[in-house]
Amino acid sequence: MTRDARKRIERLRAELRGHDYLYYVLNQPEMSDRGYDKLFAELKLLEEKHPELVTSDSPTQRVSERPVEGFGAIRHSVPMLSMDNTYNADELRAFDERVAKGLGGRDYDYVVELKIDGLAISIRYEGGRFVRAATRGDGVVGDDVTNNVKTIKSVPLALLGEVKLPDVLEVRGEVYMPTQSFVELNRAQQQEGKRIFANPRNAAAGTLKLLDARITSGRNLAFLAYAAGEMSEPLGEEHQQVLEAFKKLGLPVNPHIERAKDIDSAIAICLGWEAKRSGLAYQIDGMVIKVNRIGQRDILGATGRAPRWCISYKFPAERVETMVESIEVQVGKSGILTPVANLVPVQLSGTTVGRASLHNFDELRRKDVREGDTVLIEKAGEIIPQVVEVKKQFRPSGAKAYPIPKKCPDCVSKVVKDQEGVYIRCSNIDCPGRLKERLKYFAGRGQMDIETLGEALIEQLVDTHLVKNFADLYKLKKSDLIGLDRMGEKSADNVIEAIRKSERRALARIIAGLGIRHIGGQSAEILAEHFGTFPAFMAASEKELVAIEQIGPTMAGSICEYFHKQMGLLQELLEYLSPPPPKTQRTDKLAGKTIVVTGSLENFTRQQIKEAIVQAGGKASSSVSKKTDFVVAGESPGGKIDKARRLGVKVINEKEFSDMLGDKGR
Repeated sequence: MTRDARKRIERLRAELRGHDYLYYVLNQPEMSDRGYDKLFAELKLLEEKHPELVTSDSPTQRVSERPVEGFGAIRHSVPMLSMDNTYNADELRAFDERVAKGLGGRDYDYVVELKIDGLAISIRYEGGRFVRAATRGDGVVGDDVTNNVKTIKSVPLALLGEVKLPDVLEVRGEVYMPTQSFVELNRAQQQEGKRIFANPRNAAAGTLKLLDARITSGRNLAFLAYAAGEMSEPLGEEHQQVLEAFKKLGLPVNPHIERAKDIDSAIAICLGWEAKRSGLAYQIDGMVIKVNRIGQRDILGATGRAPRWCISYKFPAERVETMVESIEVQVGKSGILTPVANLVPVQLSGTTVGRASLHNFDELRRKDVREGDTVLIEKAGEIIPQVVEVKKQFRPSGAKAYPIPKKCPDCVSKVVKDQEGVYIRCSNIDCPGRLKERLKYFAGRGQMDIETLGEALIEQLVDTHLVKNFADLYKLKKSDLIGLDRMGEKSADNVIEAIRKSERRALARIIAGLGIRHIGGQSAEILAEHFGTFPAFMAASEKELVAIEQIGPTMAGSICEYFHKQMGLLQELLEYLSPPPPKTQRTDKLAGKTIVVTGSLENFTRQQIKEAIVQAGGKASSSVSKKTDFVVAGESPGGKIDKARRLGVKVINEKEFSDMLGDKGR
């Protein structure tokens, strides 16, 4: 049976890698997401039944099961140098003159690539298997971000064998955040009252430096390879040949790479992309021009910080002039008051822009934006419209500074400023404007997923006083909806049905949907896993919350403040919501214990024993350290047991573990 399982597992892994290659490298997917997910689920189930067959390069092993305590340092075997920048055609021609002088003639050509606005990464493969990944750092030493890079689906964990695999291959490339992912991330950050990212590069860098790879995995980073570092044997004599070899190895390479016979051709390519870059699904901030032949690169060499054989051409940020017609204040779900400039509509980077966020009142005052002002706007990271400059020479006489609100524009309640922060908030938790935003978030796809509860309907439900809180949604009847705008019998039935379906959402979704300040989807998962039931969560004390790993005092204080103000609402919701019960009842038999499992077990799959540890109050860890309380060893335990003995960590067998749980019958 194990032999059959091994064959099927190997077959599934090969199929999944093949589909990854078609999707990420060739951009020619042949399978639907649903079909891919079905294969992935089958592989995962087989590996849970046969943990001894799990390998580090399996598609199921992308996400680390626990946060790291910090980033180690990795010394690059080949330094990761920076590039010099140019900003116009004359500077590019000056670069070309230096290349010609260094090579003693013009017998060379260039490769021109898009300069993706992300983070440079070096990924090391040994024997075709992913080993580790590091940031550029200072060019000599970078941060070890192996766990996070493993979560990026376009990074293969095992290379294909269509060309001869070097024993050692370091792949250099760019980790970036696609435009749509950036927009969705900032929307979620704003809904949770967290800092929004200025541009996709900052978002990618921040995501890659998270200590918990599980959060990284949900942010949809992507990767494109553009160069090689250390290679035990060469993949070609030209840069373009190396990139073609990368594709055959299953590595994603940007499809918009062009060869240029001379600098004039390279300049034409750069200028062409300056005009059409808005059509890409990711952000670029320029182009990169590289000497194609690797031997010629060796002749040209490098300065202390940058190669002499390549140069970056940076695009100027597109800015347009328009006028501020008015400034208004929006109220978010957490009560944050945000000033927004309503503009005379203008075309910018391929879209019509009529509004620009002014972020907060400190920023509004710093830039001194006033109604009637002529302003320059640009898109931060080519996405978010923002005012970058006020043309004060055109300011109309009598234009006054916009006053900082003392009362909420929606409910006229007093506003308060965050301690040591920049945000001003409405103090009224029942504010209609705040309620509308909270309901939109509550009904959102990542929370209660009430599909038919759109923005227009929420506006009407609040304005007509049919809904004053979350619980009121579950009191709605068909007759309440019929009289509303664009609401016929069929539409009303669909709304009621969608609300009823949401009554059985998982506890984590309910906690996330409440919109508690500082509590997003990941924190909600941790809380749901810890408490198991809605009543247990509602009864939590601040002391208990602080003790939960990854929650801490800020989140705990925010939850307790919410309980204090909204316990009546939670009690009402309890009457309507019935989240599925936890699989097993929690105990405290392993409370505070950190446990590592190694080897194959007779009565537990790897996933089952992890769940048993967590349900007993313990913490399942993947690596042995001085903080490990004991190691559970099955058959063929490997090197972890040796490390445990060196550190003096107790080692027990499967039966002893079951006895600890009081599970004598397993």
